[in-house]
Amino acid sequence: MSFLDKASTVARPGYSKWLIPPAALCVHLSIGQVYAFSVFKTSLVERFDSSQTAVAWIFSIAIVMLGLSAAVLGTWVERSGPRKSMAVAALCWGSGFLIGALGIAIGSLPVLYLGYGVIGGIGLGIGYISPVSTLIKWFPDRPGLATGMAIMGFGGGALIASPLSNKLMSIFDSGFDPEGSGVASTTALTSTFVTLGVVYLVFMLVGASLVRVPPGHGDESTAVQHPGRNGALVRASQGIRTPQFLFLWIVLFCNVTAGIGILEQAAPMIQDFFRVGDESSVSASEAAGFVGMLSLANMAGRIVWSSLSDRIGRKPIYMLYLGGGLALYGLLALVGSQSVAIFVVLAMGILSFYGGGFATVPAYLKDLFGTLEVGAIHGRLLTAWAAAGVVGPLIVNGFLDAAGEPGSLVAADYYPALLTMVGLLAVGFVSNLMIRPVAETHFDDEAVKASDSRASKDSDQQPVSTSKGGNR
Repeated sequence: MSFLDKASTVARPGYSKWLIPPAALCVHLSIGQVYAFSVFKTSLVERFDSSQTAVAWIFSIAIVMLGLSAAVLGTWVERSGPRKSMAVAALCWGSGFLIGALGIAIGSLPVLYLGYGVIGGIGLGIGYISPVSTLIKWFPDRPGLATGMAIMGFGGGALIASPLSNKLMSIFDSGFDPEGSGVASTTALTSTFVTLGVVYLVFMLVGASLVRVPPGHGDESTAVQHPGRNGALVRASQGIRTPQFLFLWIVLFCNVTAGIGILEQAAPMIQDFFRVGDESSVSASEAAGFVGMLSLANMAGRIVWSSLSDRIGRKPIYMLYLGGGLALYGLLALVGSQSVAIFVVLAMGILSFYGGGFATVPAYLKDLFGTLEVGAIHGRLLTAWAAAGVVGPLIVNGFLDAAGEPGSLVAADYYPALLTMVGLLAVGFVSNLMIRPVAETHFDDEAVKASDSRASKDSDQQPVSTSKGGNR
């Protein structure tokens, strides 16, 4: 098992750092399936003869466990290295599907909660953060681009998982029609979960085998650390005690809550906005296409906006995410019902900022705290995602439940929820403005000295350039 140890993953001469993003994508494209869980919702409601809320809890549990496992195991991920943590994530995510398949087969919803929700959710959390610090160490000069390339996969995983899941259920159940009732048999659901579990397990293990850490990072005692922009090298135990961490937690929570407000109700929302009487001018298939467009916007925002943050800085880009999102939400409430095109453009803009916020936050953490334990700090910050995953749907569904029954709602019924999101984004905008460089009292003195010593040694080893005028 020493193959999985951090010391065994040190890159040898000739290894290309451009293999790291594909290795990370193997993990993030796999765990991004969670955004496509809704394709099973109708069939699971039928299988367990339960409410939609009871089935929706499977997704909610997975997201909560993502945040909690990332927070609790972040330090272990940082110290164990990317290969071991990615392998553990693969085992949890794959076995989550297999245990979930058992729950479907025997008709036990609690077993499905345990499998996909709890165990699979742990795999989500470990898998999400495991490549992050490694990418930043390989691309210290462009951390926004590096993390954007990987986290883009999480946003785009649903684009693969949704049609793949429907195709598998069609193969295992010839009577399944995703465009019709969308109800698959118990055998088809079970077989699809087993197949996905095996496929994702293999795919993620391929990523684990490819990943490497840069030379000098196999042992923390000799590791070459890359300080943040203010020279910070901070351990997780100190980083989470700073006001910077608190303000960034609020920023991420507000941004994610606002994005989930669109994602969670995307298909019915666009139909309700253009409903006259009992009929909507947007069909079910068109609404499904809209969900796909939102996934593309989510994915594109993760690479485009995070790459832009390398040029303009992390605080300015979050001013764009939060201030721009605030304006787009306001416009959605005011003019979103005037035309489908306007609605789609505004919603895609909101989702691009949602995705960008996820992809940029590891680089923001690197700037503030350095890379000493950035993965562990990132894991703790993701508790904001877990909280938003519960609060966001509660806000939207609370207003909608008070407004009327599904199928009878109109654009005006969404206005209170949309305006609440405007207020949340304003809170996030102010919190972002409050973020300042971390005080030196939180720095790890030994890590800073080691970094300074290595930087001085590397400088002394650089060849001296000469010209006719003498030494440069």
